[in-house]
Amino acid sequence: MKFPARLSLAAIAVALALGAGYWAGSRHGLHPAAEPPVAPTAVTAPTAPAGTAPAASSERKVLYYRNPMGLPDTSPVPKKDPMGMDYLPVYADEAPDDRGVVRVSPARVQVLGVKTALVETRALDAPVRAVGRVEVNERAVFEVAPRFEGWIERLHVNAVGDPVRRGQPLFTVYSPELQSADEELRIAERLQRDSADADPLAAAAAARLAEATRARLRNWEVAPGTQRQTFHAPANGIVLEKNAVQGARFMPGQAIYRIADLSTVWVMADVFEQDLARVARGQPARAVFDALPGRDFAARVAYVSTLLDTATRTTRVRLELDNRAGLLRPGMFAHVELARAPSVPRVVVPASAVIDDGHRQVVLLALGEGRFRPQPVKLGRRGRDDVEVLDGVQSGDRVVVSANFLIDSESRLKAALSNLGDADTHAGAATPAPPATPAFEADGVLEEIDAAANSVTLTHGAIPALKWPEMTMDFGLASPEVAAGISPGTRVRFRFEQRAPGEFVVTRIERTAGTSK
Repeated sequence: MKFPARLSLAAIAVALALGAGYWAGSRHGLHPAAEPPVAPTAVTAPTAPAGTAPAASSERKVLYYRNPMGLPDTSPVPKKDPMGMDYLPVYADEAPDDRGVVRVSPARVQVLGVKTALVETRALDAPVRAVGRVEVNERAVFEVAPRFEGWIERLHVNAVGDPVRRGQPLFTVYSPELQSADEELRIAERLQRDSADADPLAAAAAARLAEATRARLRNWEVAPGTQRQTFHAPANGIVLEKNAVQGARFMPGQAIYRIADLSTVWVMADVFEQDLARVARGQPARAVFDALPGRDFAARVAYVSTLLDTATRTTRVRLELDNRAGLLRPGMFAHVELARAPSVPRVVVPASAVIDDGHRQVVLLALGEGRFRPQPVKLGRRGRDDVEVLDGVQSGDRVVVSANFLIDSESRLKAALSNLGDADTHAGAATPAPPATPAFEADGVLEEIDAAANSVTLTHGAIPALKWPEMTMDFGLASPEVAAGISPGTRVRFRFEQRAPGEFVVTRIERTAGTSK
């Protein structure tokens, strides 16, 4: 009984061996009669190359984050767009995107005069800029006003704007009050002399009267014995005002002349509220004037007002300038730069590298080998020759500083042609077919139709292909007939295409089950 059992066990082992060989041969596509049997090691699982970590444990490096709507906007850190959608990561192992890159031959680079500069991290020379006006130094303004009543007999300086020197005669006056005071003084002095021996009390009274008369003349700034007084210029300067004519009567305290010394002048500048922290008294400054092109004047901050103009959100700052040459005139318009200490290091580019068309600010990155790419940037403070870049480039990048407008125009032309097809074709080769426009489908609710703008508003669910969450957004219409006969509030299934970065156009709309929200 044991012998047949051994035979049956041997037969089963042979059958298993034959089955394993057949399975191994069929797995590798080999016919047993045509190819030798496959060794058992050939069917083992392939091993990873030496030094390579398993895919599950490797971490992909993120280069930057791109706009989820396809707009030319990137960020070095995760963020959301205005619609609340997350920016999408771009990894180092992904194929580089050459859209918008312009290639210029070395010969053409020389012809265009393309120059580049490195993006640097350093202190930004960012002075505070303001506008102002030249005004008279109020500390050097003099008014000539008699302290008594009289008439102007003669004007020696008879025009506004005439220069005068200190001590120069201005006008001569006649005054009955001067004549009366002078006569009173003579009578008191004679009475004092005549009664000195005969009547001491009368002599004392006459002396007091004479002294009172002399004090009155001193207060009038007139010497005793003067009946006609000539007034002189109190300082060197310019006649700003002349308020009398020859023969006119004047009253006590009336200003006849107003004279200003213009050897120093003030510039009153209006500094914006956000710049006040960078302005201090005694700070050096520089002023230039439209009337004097090519020249600048050193100045210093003499006063910073404690009041703020609520209408303009500015504060007045007073600068003092030397004007001994007489070039600056009250009323001139001034451009002021207030110097300040170097700030903290910042990422800066030359101001000529920035292209600003009012809607975007870009620089042209020099990628090497004649390749250039427009890069949107976010700008900060502006210096005299440089500008701070808050986002878009980093220190060490190379940007174009001359001929950048020509390259940017060529980049825009390439982007426009890319919608029509591949413009880079080899000589003699057949023109390739235009690339297929990306199309997507989704379910949603038609919220609104704007016939004037040829657009619709749709609320749709998540679209994994675009990594879009559920949201409500506007789409363009391929034609007005696409939404014909469909009223707002209808549940629909729609098809749309991405025809340009950020441009999505609906090409078909169909009703689905349930015609309302």
